[in-house]
Amino acid sequence: MSEQPLLEVENLSMTFGGLKAVQDVRFEVCRGEVFSLIGPNGAGKTTVFNLISRILSATSGSIRFKGEELSSVSAHKIAHRGIARTFQNIELFEQATVLQNLLIGWHRHVKTSFWQNACFTNGARAQERSVREAAENVIEFLKIQQFRDIAIHSLPYGTRKVVELARGLVSGPELLLLDEPSSGLNVDETFQMGEWIKRIQGELGITVLMVEHDMSLVTRVSDRVLAMNQGQVILVGRPAEVQSDARVVEAYLGASGDLSRFRRTTELQYGPGGLR
Repeated sequence: MSEQPLLEVENLSMTFGGLKAVQDVRFEVCRGEVFSLIGPNGAGKTTVFNLISRILSATSGSIRFKGEELSSVSAHKIAHRGIARTFQNIELFEQATVLQNLLIGWHRHVKTSFWQNACFTNGARAQERSVREAAENVIEFLKIQQFRDIAIHSLPYGTRKVVELARGLVSGPELLLLDEPSSGLNVDETFQMGEWIKRIQGELGITVLMVEHDMSLVTRVSDRVLAMNQGQVILVGRPAEVQSDARVVEAYLGASGDLSRFRRTTELQYGPGGLR
């Protein structure tokens, strides 16, 4: 008997007024894989992300994580289920240090009460040691030790993206949602982000669901890819299969698009395999 998928999305739809942002989307994410959502702007990728993380509630359909329906789970309790996410626009506390931002990411593990924390009881002290150890382990894993005590507003953009990735990891998720992790990064930073994603999958055993425009990154790290357009699924398959599909090419370039132009255009802009 095959293992149950970690994440199951069935007939997912989202309507804003008369606009169908997502229509009958269905896919499964297996435990331990990197699964990417691609598509042109307005395809519905981020809406799907927001539905999974419960920022939005679906008009219809089902989202199951480890077999549990998420439709009734509040957004602030998603982390307790083992799901963490990053955002396309970095969401960090600008005046706090890197370490302080990571400690906030550990909140789902807090077991002590307000009064235990206020009185700093033995249980509270033991918990704080565990919190700091978890944060320091992630800092070491992502090699950002030199930034641990520096305020976020003083860091370059690329480093902030890594810190947001670290904050997602420190909660110890089983599923990590990455919303355009290469957005705003240069070529070298994008390559390094890909290395972190592969290490997160390979060394930490965390399943990754990623929305991404850069096809060079998608191709390098993904096990499977789902292509979307106008709120609907075009194709699910291996990266090379999806990138070569005529329907995917048409979604990006229009009906007159052809595969050779598609590859030529993206390679000129972003190198072999690149697409934004």
